[in-house]
Order: sequence, then structure tokens, then C-alpha cells
Amino acid sequence: MINSFLMIGQSNMAGRGYLNDVKQIYDEKIKVLVNGRWQTMTEPINFDRPTSGIGLAASFAGAWRLKNDPEEIGLIPCADGGTSLDDWAVGGALFENAVFQAKLALKTSKLTGILWHQGENDSFGGLSALYYGKLSIIVDAFRAELDAADIPFIAGGLGDFLSAGRYGKYFTEYNEVNDALQKFAETKPNCYFVTASGLTANSDGLHFDAVSQRRLGIRYFEALLEKKNILAPLASEDDLIEMIQNRPLTKKEQGTLLEIDFALGKMSLRDLEEKLSLLSDQSSN
Repeated sequence: MINSFLMIGQSNMAGRGYLNDVKQIYDEKIKVLVNGRWQTMTEPINFDRPTSGIGLAASFAGAWRLKNDPEEIGLIPCADGGTSLDDWAVGGALFENAVFQAKLALKTSKLTGILWHQGENDSFGGLSALYYGKLSIIVDAFRAELDAADIPFIAGGLGDFLSAGRYGKYFTEYNEVNDALQKFAETKPNCYFVTASGLTANSDGLHFDAVSQRRLGIRYFEALLEKKNILAPLASEDDLIEMIQNRPLTKKEQGTLLEIDFALGKMSLRDLEEKLSLLSDQSSN
């Protein structure tokens, strides 16, 4: 049975890290829900915009696999960039879509957790004062709709870089949102907060860069594993990322990646056939 995780929130959950800044994570036992069916994950996972990129979910899933081999993990991408808590209100399109996708996943998986990253769009104009109450309603409703009263809910903090970026004037209350997220984790059952301390942004000063997204995913998994808030960077983050990104690929995985490169126009048919033949020869030896 696949262990599945619902991904909800705005752009930093969807992921905007530059694809070429990190080594891609590929593992046939990491799945993503597409059209109600499980496919092997490739990045970007949460394609909500043409600018979608590296998010936290791939390293989260990779860390989960290190502790749960040979089991499968499934990701349910439902994050949408630029959205506020009001956009995620119960009964709204985003909420209903996430519930629908999660229920599709439940046909062939066990829903094991909810991953949340959102708050930039509620960091100004006094909206932060309403954050705790609004989030409580949303999380309670997700748990009720999915018949998962005790499901872990993991929320990540906003980056300290927000006030200095090109959009800094819009995020004057990001510290207050972080306080609300941490309070939520401290007062609600089976909810955990993950710090963004030490993480860095793309040049826009708004989105976590790819390396930071990898680190954030490790922190999310640590919160799940230890059932506690992660309030400081982990000493093992970079070592775990290296293990996940450099996991030896099976021959089948190598062949699939070659087929993907061919389909994307990155190699000729002749090169593809030569490399697949070489893989076949290695398998028979």
C-alpha cells in the first residue's frame, strides 16, 4: 500500500527552485498522483505555473524512503501559487480540489500526512492577526472531509529574506505569520512547525532556492519522524540530501531516464539505442 501525502499551500509548496541548481531525484518508489493514477515522480512535481520548479516534496519523499525501504510513497500535488487563506477557505475551489484529489488517492493508498506551506499572501494589512483562526477552520475541515482526525499536519515557516526582496513591502507581517504557525503547531493535536531559519531565496527574494527546498524537505520529514517541531537547522541536512540525490539507480530507472531525455529532444534516437544497448549488456553480465 502506498503511503500518500497531500501537498497544499502556495508557491513555496509548489516549488520555484531552479531545476538546474540541484541534481534531480528519481526513484521508482516515489509516486505522484496524475489524473487519479500513480506515476513515477519527476520534477517539477506541482506544475501549477510555467515557472514551477524544485519544491520540498522530493527530498521529503527521499528521506521517507531512506527510513521505509522498500515501501512506496505517493505525493498528491495541490498547491497553487499566490494564494491566500481565503483562497483555501472551506468550500472553495482549492479546498474542494484538494479533497477530491486526496479521495482519489485514497482508493489506492493510505493518506499519511498533510504538507502545508503558505502565508506570504497573509503577511500584510493586518491579515496575520486572523491567520491562526482561519487555518484552524481549514485544517479541521480537511481532517473531517478525509476521515483522518489524527493525520499529521506539517507547516513550514516563511523565510527571513522576505522583507528584503523586491516584494518586501508586501510581507511586513511575515514574523507574525510565523508566530501564528508555531502557535498552531503547539496547540493543535499532531501538528508540527518547521523553521525556515538559514534558508535562502532565488534572486526574486520571494521563493526558496532549490538547495533550500531540499533542506526544507528534510526538516519536514524530521518533524514527521520525530513528531516534534523543528526549530533549528539539522546537522545532517546536507548529508541526507547527498544520499538521496546520489542513490544508485536501477537499470530500469536509468533506462526510463534515457527515454525521457530522448522524448525531450536531448539526445538522438541513435544515442538512445546505443545507451540502452549498453545498459542491457551490463545487465546480462
